[in-house]
Amino acid sequence: MSVAVTGIGVVAPGEPGVKPYWAMLTSGRTATRRITAFDPAGLRSQLAAECDFDAEREGLTDAEATRMDRSAQLAVVAMREAVRDSGLDVDGGDPYRTGVSIGCAVGATVGLEQQYVPLSDHGRDWLMRSATPAPHLYGYMVPSTIAAEVARAYGARGPVGLVSTGCTSGLDAVGHAMRQITGGAADVMIAGATDAPISPITMACFDAIKATSPDNDRPESASRPFDRDRRGFVMGEGAAVFVLERTDRARRRGAHVYAELAGYASRSNAYHMTGLKPDGREMAEAIRVAMDRARIGATDIGYVNAHGSGTKQNDRHETAAFKRALGPHAYDVPVSSIKSMIGHSLGAIGSLELAACALTIEHGVVPPTANLHTRDPECDLDYVPRTARECDVDVVLSVGSGFGGFQSAVVMTAPGWRR
Repeated sequence: MSVAVTGIGVVAPGEPGVKPYWAMLTSGRTATRRITAFDPAGLRSQLAAECDFDAEREGLTDAEATRMDRSAQLAVVAMREAVRDSGLDVDGGDPYRTGVSIGCAVGATVGLEQQYVPLSDHGRDWLMRSATPAPHLYGYMVPSTIAAEVARAYGARGPVGLVSTGCTSGLDAVGHAMRQITGGAADVMIAGATDAPISPITMACFDAIKATSPDNDRPESASRPFDRDRRGFVMGEGAAVFVLERTDRARRRGAHVYAELAGYASRSNAYHMTGLKPDGREMAEAIRVAMDRARIGATDIGYVNAHGSGTKQNDRHETAAFKRALGPHAYDVPVSSIKSMIGHSLGAIGSLELAACALTIEHGVVPPTANLHTRDPECDLDYVPRTARECDVDVVLSVGSGFGGFQSAVVMTAPGWRR
């Protein structure tokens, strides 16, 4: 049984919506800038890729905007665009056969911090003052609330859950949804991921391990995956949500199918919380299994959407993984990282990248790796530097790598493509 992508919704850095998102990616423009969400003075890295998002303008009610953390707001808005795009008859469908699978890495970080600051008198009180109102604090502490908000907004009463596997959450949530459909638990899944980590506490945490770029004087070019002079990743935020359904069902109702999900796999390196082995063996194994499940060979792959975070460790690790998994074809297939333009939104990025993959198949254009001027000699593949490339693509591989050793891969094909 194949699974079709019939709706896409995106809230990405820059203007919300699928069309602005795709226009930005294919133009090679970057959305990275100095942080405006709070005063970043004192931080080593003071830049990020922020969404120009206004809850009221995007149709959220006052009650929704007050109740939901920013991550949930982004997810609900993306979900509504995806559902409109899919043409689903919300009232005519079976809510018990419709589920939700949302990925998120850091949960309601913005809401938690906003609540914690007044309750702890800016961190001076070890015991927070219970007399101070905090009506939504419990909801912020439970990440699954985000998936529940999406289910509530849609009216889904089937299997609902949140996947939190660090930076692979956006791939894993879609992989989980795919299995819910192929396993018969649901006919339709609202699947994707969201994260809003641009907050003082999250930025300070990544500052401490020096993972984020300190190039504050040139934020628009600070994210430089696979470049010899890169200095770390740029934090981002956003959400991407898909309507997934059985392909035969989608065809019966005359839905537009962007792509089909053909294979998914996840592995762990059981090695280190943040470290990666240089041989890329675990990512290569995830790629191999995903390809086997999709029943494709290496030479079928027409584009690889890389994790491409812009750290030396990651870029070299996945370059080795591509060579191990794809063999000689690794040198022939275009590879790019859209994190060069929209930053790294942690748990959300995998779904944002899958949205780019579906649009690559739809439009026959491979997004570039922006800011790639001087290639790292150890990263010697075709990383599509700076300019988008027109080419027919029937099969796409998207990969992710996350803290904790998580390695995931998704294979997506053109509608009706068969080897």
